[in-house]
Amino acid sequence: MSASPRLGFVQCISPAGLHRMAYHEWGDPANPRVLMCVHGLTRTGRDFDTVARALSGEYRVVCPDVVGRGRSDWLLNPRGYVVPQYVADMVTLIARLGVEQVDWFGTSMGGLIGMSLAGLPKSPVRKLLLNDVGPRIAPSAVERIGAYLGLPVRFKTFEEGLAYLQTIGASFGRHTPEQWRELNSAILKPVQGAEGLEWGLHYDPAMAVPFRETTADMVAAGEAAMWNLFQAIPGPTLVVRGAHSDLLTRETTAEMVARGKQVRSVEVPDVGHAPTFVDPSQVAIAREFFVGTGA
Repeated sequence: MSASPRLGFVQCISPAGLHRMAYHEWGDPANPRVLMCVHGLTRTGRDFDTVARALSGEYRVVCPDVVGRGRSDWLLNPRGYVVPQYVADMVTLIARLGVEQVDWFGTSMGGLIGMSLAGLPKSPVRKLLLNDVGPRIAPSAVERIGAYLGLPVRFKTFEEGLAYLQTIGASFGRHTPEQWRELNSAILKPVQGAEGLEWGLHYDPAMAVPFRETTADMVAAGEAAMWNLFQAIPGPTLVVRGAHSDLLTRETTAEMVARGKQVRSVEVPDVGHAPTFVDPSQVAIAREFFVGTGA
């Protein structure tokens, strides 16, 4: 089993022009069974290294860096950092992979992208795991994320950057120092500072623009649209919730199970937003859903 993924790029288009999206690929490239793993707002496809290694025997696991993050290009117009653009990019990537169907593992924003694609007529999404996200997002979580999104942070050392990321990722739950390093190494990148080499975050800070321009009316309209898409999803859906999540409430989770077609849920103890699927017990949840009985 490979210790690291293959890196690929696919050319996508937005109203502002062309951009390249990076993706990290695990497993047999000829395997027609594809699992798409799509990360959260300020993360990268390398978040899924542990679960990708675990499932790469059964799947060709593809973990994109959503545009504006990681190894992908930044958009010319930051107002393109919205879910419809991300969905369009994923359709392009799936076409590149040469398959008609995929299973989908989406954490937070990656789950919103998955819901949006899975709810469309003729969608390629067969099974959907939503990691700590739903059609309704608690306002307290939006406020928490908005407090750090796009800040021009710089660190004198790599270790200082890791310590900062561990602080803002405290809701991920307990991890060993080695696990924190693996989770966050891809989030930092070297940048030239006034006094020499420094470390910064991997993403375009301008992606905070559409986030901060979102009004209450836009939130309400978006939630209504997302519920409609969610209720249209025909295939099996698993909602995974961190027991202490400030983004996905127990009430919303219960409503998703009630309103969806083939929806069940599981709660991960001692974790907030969002489970990282580094712990073996969390990996087992994904394995049971994607490759267990009836897969």
